Amino acid sequence: MKLHDISALVTGGASGLGAATAAELAAAGVRVIITDLPTSPGEETADKLGPNVTFVPGDITDETSLVAPLDAAEAAGPFRAVVHCAGRGGDRLRILDKKGDPAPVESFEQVLKINLVGTYNILRLAAARIAKQDPDTDGDRGAIVLTASAAAFEGQIGQTSYSASKGGVHAITLVAARDLASHAIRVNTIAPGVFDTPMLARLRQDIRDSIAATVLHPKRLGDAGDYADMAVTLLRNPYVNGETVRLDGALRMAPR
Repeated sequence: MKLHDISALVTGGASGLGAATAAELAAAGVRVIITDLPTSPGEETADKLGPNVTFVPGDITDETSLVAPLDAAEAAGPFRAVVHCAGRGGDRLRILDKKGDPAPVESFEQVLKINLVGTYNILRLAAARIAKQDPDTDGDRGAIVLTASAAAFEGQIGQTSYSASKGGVHAITLVAARDLASHAIRVNTIAPGVFDTPMLARLRQDIRDSIAATVLHPKRLGDAGDYADMAVTLLRNPYVNGETVRLDGALRMAPR
C-alpha cells in the first residue's frame, strides 16, 4: 500500500511506540492523527513532529470520544491506515496471594477492558471508516496494525490479566483479517518483547542491563523505532495479512 498522501490514525500516539510510529509515518508523507487521553502530552508531541501530525484526544474504550479522532482522520484522508498502540500493563498480581487469597477480579477486568475491548473498539470503528475508501492500485482499501506482546505466548508469573489481554489480541488477528478481507482491509499484529519504555526507564541501570541480557540477539532492549519500522512495513506490504509478528530479538520469556 502506498503511504504517501493518505491519512492514518495512531492510538497511544502521545509517547513511546505510538509517537515513534507517528514520526515514521509523517516522514513518509502521511497525514497522521494521533489520539491519546486528554491528560497525555499529545499536543506537545504533535508540535514536535511537525505539520503532518495532529493531536485529537480520545479514549479507546469510549466510542463517543473516538468520533472526533476518526472524523479528523477521514477529513485528512483518504483514510487507509491505523496503528493501534494504546494500552496498559498488568497489575503483576498472582492468582493467589501469599495468604492464599484470590486476586481481585476487578483488576483482571480493567486490564481486559483497555487492552482487549479497547483493541476491538478501535478495530471495528476504524474498519467502518476505511471500508468507505476506494481500493488503491494494490487492491487495498487499507490496513490495520494491532499491538500484542511476547507475554501473549510466554506470560510471566503475575501476568495473568496482561497475558490474557494480549493473547486475545493475537487471537483476533487472523479472524479479523478473514472477516475484513471482503472489504480489502488487511489486519496484522506486532508482539513486542522487552522495549525501552518509560516504565523500564525508571529501573536501575543494572536491572535494565540484566533484562537486555535475556535477549538473544541483538542484546539490547527494543527501541520504539524498531516498532515503528515494523508497523510501517506491515502497512506497506500488500501480501502480509493475518500475521502476528514477534519483535523480540528471539527472546523467550522465563517464568519470572
